[in-house]
Amino acid sequence: MSLLTDLIEKLQWLPGIGRKTAQRLAFYLQKMDKAQVQELTDAITRARMHLKECSICRNLAEQDPCEICEDASRDKELICVVEQPSDVMVIERTSEYKGLYHILHGVISPIDNVGPDDLRIQALLKRINSQKIDEVIIATNPTTEGDVTAIYIAKLLKPLGIKVTRIARGLPMGSDLDLADITTLTRALEGRREI
Repeated sequence: MSLLTDLIEKLQWLPGIGRKTAQRLAFYLQKMDKAQVQELTDAITRARMHLKECSICRNLAEQDPCEICEDASRDKELICVVEQPSDVMVIERTSEYKGLYHILHGVISPIDNVGPDDLRIQALLKRINSQKIDEVIIATNPTTEGDVTAIYIAKLLKPLGIKVTRIARGLPMGSDLDLADITTLTRALEGRREI
């Protein structure tokens, strides 16, 4: 196997990268200045080696607890539950949400053999039992799996007397949060409703 073929195959390991995109990236990398390639390689290595899961919200961070959990200006009685760390970045770009987060690291998906025990749901329940939480906003993606996960979490939280809301359907069914524009996401957060 040639070095170029090997690079193309490895680039396809990344989500959303098919053969054609992997080829374009491989050829682009070959045109890049060697110092830039080294910077890219170093950034990937540093991120992989030094990012860890926050023990509170399960977000990826350099410190534990993460900066968001440590931020005294955040509303500590409000938790937004999302699927992935990338969803936190998207919501933060709106500058509208001032509460805390909880990252599930996936959704319930029987077809993919992912059940509730495979997610960070128990950590969410522990957190809610140890803190005074007024509201949990469920911001899973508007997909069948996202809806199933939202309903499952709501059923666990309702008996605890916590207000459980879901972001509004400003997002099209079947899309991902990280593909939404800021206006749509802002409206979805503002129009959330109780489950």
